[in-house]
Amino acid sequence: MSIAPEGRPFVLAGVLALVGLAVVGFWMGGWWLAPAIGWAPVAAWIPWFFRDPSRAGPRGEQLVLAPADGKVVSVVEVEEPEFLKGNATRVSVFMNVFNVHVNRHPVHGTVGYRNYRPGRFVNATLDKASEDNEQMSLGIRSPRGPVLVRQIAGLVARRIVTDPQVGDPVHQGERLGLIRFGSRLDTFVPQGASIRVRQGDRTKAGVTVIAEWPS
Repeated sequence: MSIAPEGRPFVLAGVLALVGLAVVGFWMGGWWLAPAIGWAPVAAWIPWFFRDPSRAGPRGEQLVLAPADGKVVSVVEVEEPEFLKGNATRVSVFMNVFNVHVNRHPVHGTVGYRNYRPGRFVNATLDKASEDNEQMSLGIRSPRGPVLVRQIAGLVARRIVTDPQVGDPVHQGERLGLIRFGSRLDTFVPQGASIRVRQGDRTKAGVTVIAEWPS
């Protein structure tokens, strides 16, 4: 199983803590083994959280793919003034702590906009998280039109990783970045593209088609 680079220090720390607790437990004997037993599921979960599976799915400039694994919590019409500069459809996907947290580019193109904004850490399932929470916005100029992806921190997320810089070429389905420990991704698609998901649907990054431009 491939592990995202950002997760390797956490995996190592989890293993070292488990070994340390086990050594102390064996040395002390008896109930001192309980902390090691209690920590073992956490040590096993950490690499699972930071897993980075390869993804093969539909590809094409007419498609917009989900940038994140998770559950669609809203599909709404909004005004997007930063990059699209007009009306758009926002598809919001919430990632819980059991989802893959590596994010992927929804379209081919070139990064034309990147903006970090500090903020709060309210529940990422709420719509106000799109406005209030810490976030990184990445605008991609694709052959069919602009698409904005917004990585939004959640209640326990404190670190957003965004790989590309303005001017970088990006490829559909490849890694965009990562958010640690529960978060949300909003994808803004210009009007004219048909939305292929609805609230309550489950998505897989780089696999699920969330929108499609006319042929």
